[in-house]
Order: sequence, then structure tokens, then C-alpha cells
Amino acid sequence: MAKVKIICTRTVVSTKPVEVEKCHSLSVLDRIMEKKHLRMVLYYASMGVPEPGEVTRRRRESISDALTSFPIMTGRLARNERGQWTSKFNDAGVRMVEVRAKGSLEEWLRNVDREKELMLVYWEEMDHRPLLWSTFYVQLTEFEDGGLAIGLSCNHLLADPTSATMFLKAWADASFPGKLLQPPFFHPLLPRRSGNKKLDHKPYTSLINHYKDSIKNSMQLPANKSHTTVAFAFSDSMVRACIAMAQPIGATNRSKPSPFEALAGLFWFCISKVKGIGNELINMSICMDMRTVLGLDKGFFGNCMVYNKVHQEGFQGNNLSEAVSSIGEVVAKMDCEGIMDLIEWLEHTDDQCPLLMNDSDLICASLEAVDPFSTVFEDGNAPIRVSYYVEPVLRLGQVLIFPAKPGDGELSRVVMVTLPHDEMAKLHEDELVRRLSPTIFTDMHKIKTS
Repeated sequence: MAKVKIICTRTVVSTKPVEVEKCHSLSVLDRIMEKKHLRMVLYYASMGVPEPGEVTRRRRESISDALTSFPIMTGRLARNERGQWTSKFNDAGVRMVEVRAKGSLEEWLRNVDREKELMLVYWEEMDHRPLLWSTFYVQLTEFEDGGLAIGLSCNHLLADPTSATMFLKAWADASFPGKLLQPPFFHPLLPRRSGNKKLDHKPYTSLINHYKDSIKNSMQLPANKSHTTVAFAFSDSMVRACIAMAQPIGATNRSKPSPFEALAGLFWFCISKVKGIGNELINMSICMDMRTVLGLDKGFFGNCMVYNKVHQEGFQGNNLSEAVSSIGEVVAKMDCEGIMDLIEWLEHTDDQCPLLMNDSDLICASLEAVDPFSTVFEDGNAPIRVSYYVEPVLRLGQVLIFPAKPGDGELSRVVMVTLPHDEMAKLHEDELVRRLSPTIFTDMHKIKTS
């Protein structure tokens, strides 16, 4: 076990008081995610040899400036008259955990695995006293021989990965240049504009039916404690090769799949083989950020991730191009009208709606909208590696796809895969994965011998 020691736990508040007793109503896309939580870890290389605790002190000071624009983070959860969660602005603050780790960051990254990485991002489940429970936690881990890890965790009820990353970027901006370059916006999801609804519009029933089925199937699923997580880093040229592999013979450039569609299809295809399905594909749901589709501002803070079923009827499971095409067809159908149909249905059934979503399928989430490598603090230090976790992961597993470091190329991506231990070892040896030769960030020896 790695030697990690908690130095202190403190509460950090904003530099300016908020409007006390003001509440922010959470949307139905927020509320349905209550049983999940997010964890993020950003790694920063050593910049010189500062005094012990000096980097932590500077980060602690700048976070107070950033929190001024994020009252939802320093508030606490409360129920409204309908029994729904709201965020009550009261300056209760964010819980910060300051930690020291033995050795250097480089040594840590050479041997990191899921268990060790989650030691860098503190989390507590909500207890029966929500007004005393911090909805966001920040952990600062200084490595004795150089390097820093920033961990952020929160209930998915309050933020999706895009929003959580937005705050980290604002924190960095608060240190340099000293002001927020992209302020957050806290407003409800806009209702459908009546003038824009087509007279012959038919509700997106397949999307609504998917939510009905996934809610029903997710109600009694136990968490699988034997999962492990591995990050696969694909360079620009590797992603281009994957896109080429996924294209049918004779396809035009106009019909090229996106990096997400190609990589999602690749891992759907390979994980199905790993699970012994043969020529069939396992059930999979994709998860997409709908901010752009709904015309929301980039600074919209909250949940805007929507799940949809990928259908595999009518093609062979051993055909990668058909699997990728099926993903692309579903992505194309997720337009503004269809998402508004879903939101209106969820709002209509909200009081009776169970909370845990989409865990009877393999989940493949597109985090294309996140930009964690832009979190550059005042010393010019950018993250050298980033990890995302959406917990808990149940049943078939989870795939998260997000941009890699800008210097790795425009199409470079990181794919974080969570599977049972024995399946992960098989995935690492899969012929298609090995053909692309991604860089693998984990201790594979530990996974193979678990």
C-alpha cells in the first residue's frame, strides 16, 4: 500500500459572501443522477523544489477566489416543498483535504492502479444530515520528492464531468490571470419554445423507452467490487488508424466516423469478445453531453448528459464498421427536439422516477466537451495526466473517452475502461487493441495476477 498521510482537513469558503437563503433549483437531469458521484484527478509535475506545503497554500488561497463564482459548491442540499433537492446558498464551504505522499510523482505514476488513484480523491457518501454534508471535496496531495495531485469529487446530482472540469479551469484562472475567463451560469434548462415545435412532431419514443427500460433494470443491481480501471492513451495517428479500420470499403471522407464513434465502436467490439459473447455484441448505451444540441451557453453548470441505447439488430457482431455506424446513427438522432421530449417526459414522471440510471448496459460516455489540460496555474504548470471516474460502476462496465494533451495531436484521445479484473487482462491482449498500440497507464502485472 502506498504511503499517503492526511495532514489536515479544513473548510474553504469564498472570498465574498453569497446571498444567504437563496436557492438554486436542480433540473430533472440533475435529480436523476443522485445515486452517482464523480471523481477527477489531475497530476502536476514538480516546478522547482518549493518548501513543503507551499504549493498547497497557494492553491488554497486561489480556490477561495474561484468559489466566489460557484455558490452551488459552497452551499448545501435541502428539500423544497415538493420534496425535491435544491442547493441552498449559505457559504458553508468546500471540504479540503491536505495530504502528503512518499516518493515522487513519477514513481507514483509508474505503479498507479485504480485503488491507489482513488486514494488521491477524497469522497464521503451523503449522510442523513445533508445540511452538514459537503457536496464537493477537494484533495491536494503533495509528493515529498516533487509533484502535486489535485482531486475533485462531488455528487453527480450537482455537476457532470463538463461542469466539474469547468470549476477546475476557473480555479486555475483565479490564480492566473486573476479573473475567470469563462464564468459559470446557473439557470434551469430552458423549456421548449412553442413556436419551434413542428406540427407533425412525433416524440422520440425510442429514447424515452430506453430510459424506462434502464430505470426498471437498474433498480436492484449490486455494485461490483472487483472492477479495475485502465487508461488507454491513443495518439493522433492511432485514432486516425482506428477511424480507417472502422470505415466500410468504398466509404467517402464525408462519412468518416468521429473519434468518439470509432473508439466507442472499437471497445464495444473488443469488450464483447472479452465477455465471451461470440459474434454478438453486448448491450451498450452511449452517454453524450447535450449542451451544444440544446443551445446552452458553454458556462452552463449542472447536468446535461443524456443516455441512449445503441441497437445492433441487422448486422454481424464481428463487423467493426457496422458497429461504429450504429453508434453514429444513434448520435445523429439525438437532436434538440428529441432531447426536449425526454426532458418533458422525465418532468412529468419525476415524482415516481427511480434514480439510478443505465447500469444494466455497458456505458460508453463521450467527454469530448471537457478541457482539463487547460487548468494551468500561475506558475505555468499544466496537468501531465488526468483521470475521470463516474461511480459506482455496475454490471457490464464503463468506457469514458476524452481528449488527450493538446501536444499529442488534434485527434488524440484517452479511453478509461472499467471492467472486472479478469476481463481487463483479456482486453489488454486483444488483437485489435494491440494493433493500435495505445500507451497503457496502469500496473498491468498486478491486474494479470489478481
